[in-house]
Parts: sequence; structure tokens; C-alpha cells
Amino acid sequence: MSLPKPTAAATLQEWLAYLESLHRKPIELGLERVRAVAERLELRLPCVKITVGGTNGKGSTCAMLEAILQAAGYRVGMYTSPHLIDFNERIRVDGENADDAAIIAQFDRIENGRGEISLSYFEYTTLAALLLFEQREVDIAVLEVGLGGRLDAVNLIDADCSIVTSVDLDHTEWLGDTREKIGYEKAHIFRSGRPAICADPMPPQSLVDYARDIGADLWRFGKDFNYSGDRQQWAYGGRSRRRAGLAYPALRGANQLLNASAALAALEALEDRLVVPQQAVRLGLSQAVLPGRLQILPGRPTVVLDVAHNPHAASALAQNLGGMAYYPYTHAVVGMLKDKDIAGVLSKFLTRVDHWYFATIDGPRGATGEQLAEIMRGLLPPQGDDPVTVSSFANPVLAFAAARERATEGDRILVFGSFSTVGPVLQELGR
Repeated sequence: MSLPKPTAAATLQEWLAYLESLHRKPIELGLERVRAVAERLELRLPCVKITVGGTNGKGSTCAMLEAILQAAGYRVGMYTSPHLIDFNERIRVDGENADDAAIIAQFDRIENGRGEISLSYFEYTTLAALLLFEQREVDIAVLEVGLGGRLDAVNLIDADCSIVTSVDLDHTEWLGDTREKIGYEKAHIFRSGRPAICADPMPPQSLVDYARDIGADLWRFGKDFNYSGDRQQWAYGGRSRRRAGLAYPALRGANQLLNASAALAALEALEDRLVVPQQAVRLGLSQAVLPGRLQILPGRPTVVLDVAHNPHAASALAQNLGGMAYYPYTHAVVGMLKDKDIAGVLSKFLTRVDHWYFATIDGPRGATGEQLAEIMRGLLPPQGDDPVTVSSFANPVLAFAAARERATEGDRILVFGSFSTVGPVLQELGR
């Protein structure tokens, strides 16, 4: 049963609670409803539009595009999801989160125009972002695809360039249980006759075939664009453009050059419409910020935050942990959704973590700390003289407090598994 429509004095939180109550399903894929409402509202977005999909790396790629394009002097709108702490993080203009009043105005506009059509929370918020970008007359809209591609609300936009960062197993109950099925879903953000960037080094054949069948201009990593580097700098090479002498991105992680090269391939593919000087690339890469992605906080013990929640992302995180300095003990604070491949994620850290602190995530999709702990106990090998410890807690903040209590100054605390795990810890720390 839906809540009453918010009044003129309603807060953003009251509006968001109303949106959550409107639709019978939290996730319902399909473009019919959102497209019908967009037409009623006469949504037009005449700017350059870049959509970014993929299993992992979407947020980083969007952040780098935003920073580079802003450094080049463009007015950029960016839409991403989910958020870590505040909903406003999802909708950005000129590098700043949209304020409550601006978002509420778009919600009210949608509510007055949708009539009898029911929208999901994500469809509603996607329309709000697009309408705000139209109102603010942005030069470029960078749009992160929420789930899959073919039936995701963002796909109602005919992008001028689309990027698929990676294809791996996640959201299998909606997208399919193989890379081929998932690749087919993600490939549907590509458009006929327009640049389609694929940064996955080994893309599913279904993605390649779909791009060919619709006549998209497919740019493949390793074939149409690539990168090289040494300890000091790196270089991008595309079809006709090379950018050398680049400093490494401010965003940490082994895969960030892959994400950065995808962003630069998109800019090369759009260079007849966008002028992006070399200095803007350098400045943007150095200034791109994305909380919760291999984020290392200052101080001791070392605290590492990462929203990794599927085996592909977990493997990259484990690799990055292995490249860090020596720490006597690593403490891991973990909370996950129960529809994720929990065992597949946790197994990547069996040789990396000494003490586990599992946290319950609230909501119907959240796993309890004890459920996670039980899965970990089943994964652990027989214990020797210095056994791995496993404990569970009512929420991520309590789990993090216990980890900080036990950790010494020389240790490392890792917080990962979900936006709903990292967000509360960041908020607790006042970051």
C-alpha cells in the first residue's frame, strides 16, 4: 500500500519513502512505463550522452569521465547508483551533488505528470536525474546503467556513445547465469551507427554479435584501444590518437587503467563533438574521486573501504590487498546481500584475512551476520596454532567498532561487501 503523496513542505526523505511504497516490486525491469512517462513529460536531452554499463568498473569510469570533461570546461551531469550515504550522491551537476530542493522539484513534476502509470523507485529517480540535466542545460550527461542494460531505465536514452566496462556473473536472477546471457543484456545499451566501447579483454561472443547485428561501431580493448605503462607514467593508444606521459589515476586499483582507457576511447570516438585537451585528461585523472572504491583512509590502523560484492570485484580487491605493504593482521568487516554469491566472494580472501567481523544488513535482501559467519566457517580449512576468528554483529557500525577495538596500530581493517556496509562505516567516521 502506497503512502500519501508528499505535501509541498515534504522533505527529500519523505519523498524517497513515498517512492519506495509506490510500486509493487522493488525491481521490475522494462522500458514501457518509464518511456511512457518520459513522453508525457516531453523529456528532451539535447546534450551529448554517454551511457556506462558493466558488471564492475562503471562508477570509476563515470567518475573519470566527469572529472576529465569538467577539466575541459564542459558542464557535466552525472547519474550513478546506488549511493553510499546521501541520495543526492546519485545526481551531480558541475561536480556537485544536486540539492534536496532541485531533486524534489523533479519528483513533484513526475508525480503530477505520470497519471496512472506506476514507476519503480529506480525508474522514478532516473527520470528525475534526466529532467534535472535537461533543466540545467548540461553539455554532457554521463549515465551509469543500474542493472544489466536491455531493460534498465537508463536505456530509454539513445546514447551518443556507450561503454561496457566488464562482463561477469552478478544479478543472475535477472540477467542470466552465464557470461553469454549477461553480455547479451549489457550489449543492448549499444546503438546502431554509434561508438560502442567494450573494455572487457575477453568479451562474450553474444556482446560482439549483438554489436555487429545492429551495426554499432564496436571498439574492443586490445584491438581498437589499449594502454601501456611503467612505474612512473602510462600511455593510451586508440585508433588514431595516442595520449602519452599520463600520470596514474588518483583512483586506486589494478583495473583503473582499464577503466581509464575505456573513458579515453569514448572521448576519442566523440572527438568530432568534444574537444578534450591533453591537460584536461591529466588534470581529470588526477582529480577523479570515488568514495568506497579501494578507498584508504589516513591514520592508523590502516582502513580500506571497497564496495566489492561479486566474485569478479572481490578477486580484484584481493589482488590489490596483496600489493599493499605488510600488515601483521588483517581484520575484515563484511556485510552482504543474500542474493549475492557470498561463498564465491569470501573465498577470494581466505589467505588475506585473519579476523572476520560479519554484519547484518537490514532490509529484505540483507543477509544476517550469523548467516555470513556460517558460510565462512564452512570455507575455512582446519585451524592451527593461530586460528582465524569469526564473529557476527547486528550492523556494520558495531562490527567496525569491534575490529577497531582489536586491531593494533600496525594492522589493517578492510570493510567490504556492499554499499550498505561501507556507507554506514563512512558515515560513522564522518567522511
